[in-house]
Amino acid sequence: MASEQQLSAIKGAKVLMVGAGGIGCELLKTLALSGFQDIHIIDMDTIEVSNLNRQFLFRKLHVGQSKAKVARDAILRFTPRISITPYHANVKDPDFNLDFFKQFNVVLNGLDNLDARRHVNRLCLAADIPLIESGTTGFLGQVTVHVKGKTECYECQPKPAPKSYPVCTITSTPSKFVHCIVWAKDLLFAKLFGDKNQENDLNVRSSDSASSSEHVEDVFEIKNGEDIEQYGRRIYDHVFGYNIEVALSNEETWRNRNKPRPIYSRDVLPAELIQENGSVDKNHENGNAVKNQENGNVDKFFVADDPSAVFAMASLGLKNPQDIWSLVENSRIFLEALKLFFTKREKELGQLTFDKDDQLAVEFVTAAANIRADSFGIPLHSLFEAKGIAGNIVHAVATTNAIIAGLIVIEAIKVLQNDTSNYRMTYCLEHPSRKMLLMPVEPFEPNKSCYACSETPLLLEVNTHRSMLRDFVEKIIKAKLGMNFPLIMHGSALLYEVGDDLEEDMAANYAANLDKVLSELPSPVTGGTILTVEDLQQELSCKINIIHREEFDEEKEPDRMNLSGWTQAPPKEKENTNISSDNGASTSTTSQTVTLETYGDDDIEILSTGTESVSAGKKRKVSDISDATTSDLSNIADKSSGKKKHEELDDDDDVVVMLGDGNSDISKKKRLQ
Repeated sequence: MASEQQLSAIKGAKVLMVGAGGIGCELLKTLALSGFQDIHIIDMDTIEVSNLNRQFLFRKLHVGQSKAKVARDAILRFTPRISITPYHANVKDPDFNLDFFKQFNVVLNGLDNLDARRHVNRLCLAADIPLIESGTTGFLGQVTVHVKGKTECYECQPKPAPKSYPVCTITSTPSKFVHCIVWAKDLLFAKLFGDKNQENDLNVRSSDSASSSEHVEDVFEIKNGEDIEQYGRRIYDHVFGYNIEVALSNEETWRNRNKPRPIYSRDVLPAELIQENGSVDKNHENGNAVKNQENGNVDKFFVADDPSAVFAMASLGLKNPQDIWSLVENSRIFLEALKLFFTKREKELGQLTFDKDDQLAVEFVTAAANIRADSFGIPLHSLFEAKGIAGNIVHAVATTNAIIAGLIVIEAIKVLQNDTSNYRMTYCLEHPSRKMLLMPVEPFEPNKSCYACSETPLLLEVNTHRSMLRDFVEKIIKAKLGMNFPLIMHGSALLYEVGDDLEEDMAANYAANLDKVLSELPSPVTGGTILTVEDLQQELSCKINIIHREEFDEEKEPDRMNLSGWTQAPPKEKENTNISSDNGASTSTTSQTVTLETYGDDDIEILSTGTESVSAGKKRKVSDISDATTSDLSNIADKSSGKKKHEELDDDDDVVVMLGDGNSDISKKKRLQ
């Protein structure tokens, strides 16, 4: 039962919720039933069918409507006397500025990506408003408290980078189905339906791959007089046949590996089958059609008569996404999906990116990945499994969301009462540890080297005679520091700025600066230069000390820049490195990597908690903690479950997790006294 003091704090509070998804629905309900009177919700998403299994405020009739608005209406039906203000918008919109954040007593986050989380964290720091972060994935969850000057901010500790795979592995020697998914999603799908000007290498890397580069340049263009069926077959033969033969020409590559086999459409789908408006029977394998014993005709699945159908499965009569398609079925899906993209969605061509909620995109990627997997002797997967791999999806557990929502409200009440000594980071475990499923630990002190909440400058090693300002903006300022509208100054000289209110001549000058090397800017940037970088929207400012460096290891440092002093997590596996371009596109350089994006139900990261050297919920002196090594909470869970460590979780339509190897370095951290 809440005390009078708690009730007073609750009723007088103005709360901002960011996110109305898996945790958001539970959180809004819990806030309303706990007595909160003034709640504001921001969410840019609309309701999808996949949300309905756990986001209980939504019904089928709400599909396509704003999550924030429908959630408000649902809550007001049983608590009509409270005020709930919904915003169907992006939290990064200019309307949600510093003045907007200052009106709240506490901000509660339930976001689905690192970029938006950093944005909210920075505005909370600037507005001096407490932030409570949360996340779930499957049975795991966590709640953390971030109060300026008292606890660490969201960016004080490393955040795991998305898993990446070297292009040489993806294009040449895949050994896992995930390699085939990344190839199909980030290379083939992007090449066929994405930005045509984006560098993309679909050739297998071999000693004579350069000789085939010309072939790659024009094979993806539709030729004069070529219909879409002919084009589809030609693409099929190039990526699954020709490229494999190119790979096989390098015998050294396959000395200790199983050789792949080239697959051509003529061998899998005889020409007469392509002309039929239907699919082959499931027992039709390797081009050998199953004949009907009575009439000798090829068996076919039901074919949808609706000409507007945009799903390859529907067009070919395949219904169960958990079936594993045969090579023939995958080939038919591949060609049908490609045809539908070019005939039904031609206006989107050239700007498409893979979306796990785009059924046709998932069908195409699944089929392409399976055909490639078959070529390399890798087991095939169902569409359901492939979608999970492509999105790194771990399906949500509604009970975990409810538990985490309750913990958020508990911490929010402590924050509203300024009960600093009782703040807790609480972790929800899948298996009991020391007979506990909930593990509360004290928050950490602010990290003095955090560029977001301290004034510690960053260091950037760069060749100032080769790297352009554009490289600095795209690869460092935006990709690594997460700034949206950067302003760059050298002393009093303004080198770069963006904004709608800029005069045309100024905007042109700044655009021209982007293509100049750093040392040739109007105010030259050389070794020893100190740059000031600001994002006025995020109210963030930091200084970057420039160190000139002549040479870089292209394999380990593909950006030709090395930023130190920021809190990006290192790669967990030897083969995984950070992608060198902002948008995740691959290039033909051998050091390039392809990133496997993640999606999910409220971003979680399990931090070091010191639970092996201090009891849960028990206070400990800073000096004691600094002298003791701390262990990772997930390792405690590992001891009881044998599971791998969960590093990063998200909130969206599906719960997402990044799985590491469980061997991260033991760290030393200070706890809040």
